[in-house]
Amino acid sequence: MRGQVNKLDFNGQNIYVGIDVHLKSWSVTVLSESSVLKKFRQDPRPEALHKFLVTNYPGASYYSVYEAGFSGFWTHNRLSELGINNIVVNPADVPTMLKEKLRKTDAVDCGKLARGLRAGDLQGIYIPRAEILEIRSLIRLRNSIVKDTTREKNRIKSLLRFHGIEIPDQFTRHSIGNWSKRFLQWLGEVDMSTEYGRKTLDLHIEQFVRLRQMLLQETRVIRQLSRSEPFAEPLRLLMTVPGIGITTGITLLTEIDNASRFKSAEQLAAYIGLIPMCHSSGEKEGIGDITVRKHAILRCYLVEAAWIAIRKDPAMTMAYEEYKKRMNGNKAIVKIARKLVNRIFFVLKRKTEYVPGVVE
Repeated sequence: MRGQVNKLDFNGQNIYVGIDVHLKSWSVTVLSESSVLKKFRQDPRPEALHKFLVTNYPGASYYSVYEAGFSGFWTHNRLSELGINNIVVNPADVPTMLKEKLRKTDAVDCGKLARGLRAGDLQGIYIPRAEILEIRSLIRLRNSIVKDTTREKNRIKSLLRFHGIEIPDQFTRHSIGNWSKRFLQWLGEVDMSTEYGRKTLDLHIEQFVRLRQMLLQETRVIRQLSRSEPFAEPLRLLMTVPGIGITTGITLLTEIDNASRFKSAEQLAAYIGLIPMCHSSGEKEGIGDITVRKHAILRCYLVEAAWIAIRKDPAMTMAYEEYKKRMNGNKAIVKIARKLVNRIFFVLKRKTEYVPGVVE
């Protein structure tokens, strides 16, 4: 006589999983449509989570969510391969109650994510392809090297000032400029009181030269990338917009990736962070300063490009002069950067060149 067999079957049911991702462990909350099923910590492996779900809730439809952060998107890709419907969310977009802010723990965070997923309150961010992410890392590395090079220049100048060493006027003129071959030669001949001071300066110079060589290598790779598919033609079109060069253009292409995901230039401007904050209530409408939510690299590049655009594009020049009549130059140039977004969106969407000099 056969004994009773209890076989689990969750066909037709949804299981919601909130994951608080950390380097050495994950905090996980598992919910059904009506209750909390399980809270636990596990190894930081998608396979471990998948094994738990199929063992305890076989046949169900699995949905999971975690916040974008240090772990990137490989976790998302692996969960998707395992059959788990995963999304990645911006931490700033997760609805949070006051008590969750006052008492923040890993268990609270993953529970909040699971409830938001079940309620349909969470919207996943765009997940670029793996090859785009790797190219994006290369482009962002250049930005880091530029910052490190600037810091090293400032350290050398600070060291000279600290010891009362004046830089000759010939190296402070714009016609020659600092950090030329002659300037580095002068730095190598600066007299210090002790051998330790000389060694300190030599090490700073060595670090600066190494960074400059890395920047040169980066620039060569980016130029090679700009001539390859699928970047060559879109980059050519982007560079018809005044102020957009190879570095800014390739950065735009890799960070935006797919322009069709933006329905309008306004959405693209919001993604970059070139829209104002607003505080409106009833009949009162308040428009504030530029939003604090931004894509830092793109906003910085576009503001820099705007300074070039007002010199090359008559329409931009006229607009800038009009803005300056009612605001300072820094705010006016942000307005110009916003206009650049319109032109960039037009070029990427229509796949056509921009014609300078058209006054809006």
